[in-house]
Amino acid sequence: MPALTVDDLTTLTRVRAPGLGDRVRPVKQVIDAPQGYVDLRDLDPFVHIDGIFDHADSHGGGGTITNGDTQWMTAGSGLLHIEAPPESLVASGGLFHGVQLWVNLPREAKWSEPKYQDIRSREVGVATSTDAGSLVRVIAGSLGRGAERIEGPGSTHTPMTLVHATVEAGSRLDLPWDAGYNALVYVLSGNGTVGLDGRPLRTGQLAVLGAGDFVSVAADERGQETRAPRMEVLVLGGQPINEPVAWAGPFVMNTRAEVVQAFEDFDKGRLGTIPAVHGAPTTLQQG
Repeated sequence: MPALTVDDLTTLTRVRAPGLGDRVRPVKQVIDAPQGYVDLRDLDPFVHIDGIFDHADSHGGGGTITNGDTQWMTAGSGLLHIEAPPESLVASGGLFHGVQLWVNLPREAKWSEPKYQDIRSREVGVATSTDAGSLVRVIAGSLGRGAERIEGPGSTHTPMTLVHATVEAGSRLDLPWDAGYNALVYVLSGNGTVGLDGRPLRTGQLAVLGAGDFVSVAADERGQETRAPRMEVLVLGGQPINEPVAWAGPFVMNTRAEVVQAFEDFDKGRLGTIPAVHGAPTTLQQG
């Protein structure tokens, strides 16, 4: 996935390696790419892409993002949205690769004002592994402590960290990870291993990790794809919310009553309208 690149990784801050007493997280489960959908209400969804992508929503957020950019949209009290490649890309053809994930909002933030964050690839925090064989891009949250702390520009409602890392063939990446967070590793491309026990992981697979202080990923020295000679991974996790979840159709809420209310709000048009042109008013204007 084309994104921010650095010619000489040895010039970057290096994330610390596991030390005495540190625990590398084991793998609890490996699954193929999840499928399904949820509604953009009471959630904090983001999209990380390779290609060109247009977004518009009923709260006025949106624009065009491209290689390595991230759009982070907090749905909060509810909105409508649309994402699609521009007409020029559809006409010409070309590569398009996007990752969309929804982060649940805690109960107290579920009715917050919708918000849109446009995070460009050049704005992310960058670091490298101890062997300078990996490029680490911190999109949200942070890695490390003190002078070695690397911050990402993304703003979140609950403490969490999102990293996009490129691991060179034969290299190993150890990321210090908050012990109070959960942790997931998703492979965008390439092959390698993950976790304390070196569990094999390939393109399109997701590893759910157990408790520990470090997330470890290693790229196979041989057998990488011709089109993707390096291993590209998303590493993410955060503070567990531990709240009840009620789900029906496209809505994910805390209670059944809230789900019923969400359906009613959608049916009655309370989530607004998407303007035909980005930046146009989303409510009636009079002059």
